Amino acid sequence: MQALNFPIYEFRFKSNENKSYIFDVIRKKFVVLTPEEWVRQHVIHFLLEEKKYPKSLMNVERRIQVNHLIKRYDIVLYRSDGSIFLVVECKAPHVEITQEVFDQIARYNMTLKAENLMITNGLKHIFYQINGEKKAYIFLKELPDFYL
Repeated sequence: MQALNFPIYEFRFKSNENKSYIFDVIRKKFVVLTPEEWVRQHVIHFLLEEKKYPKSLMNVERRIQVNHLIKRYDIVLYRSDGSIFLVVECKAPHVEITQEVFDQIARYNMTLKAENLMITNGLKHIFYQINGEKKAYIFLKELPDFYL
């Protein structure tokens, strides 16, 4: 797999029937290793190890309903009160981060109502915060520290 713009992490891998799998510490199972999953696993380890976000408040690949359609978000980090601190949208490294990707996470966030958003293809990371009063996005240099 391609080197990404993250620290180097140790992962568990396995192969079965000509497919490669990577262990997801949040879902507690091996999942098929695709380029997007490679990015998602790096983000999970980044959030846990670098940002010290709690594993117990993180969800990965869950269904949500957006405009009467069933979608799946990549990563959500909750607060202990159930509010959402962060939504992350992961793309494969070859996928450019375009307006379409911003629109996708914005649609998800209409349902999720997170304070912070992150978009990454593993090479480029974009962080921003929602300013509810001004109904605007504030771009950030890095993710804020987590607080309950």
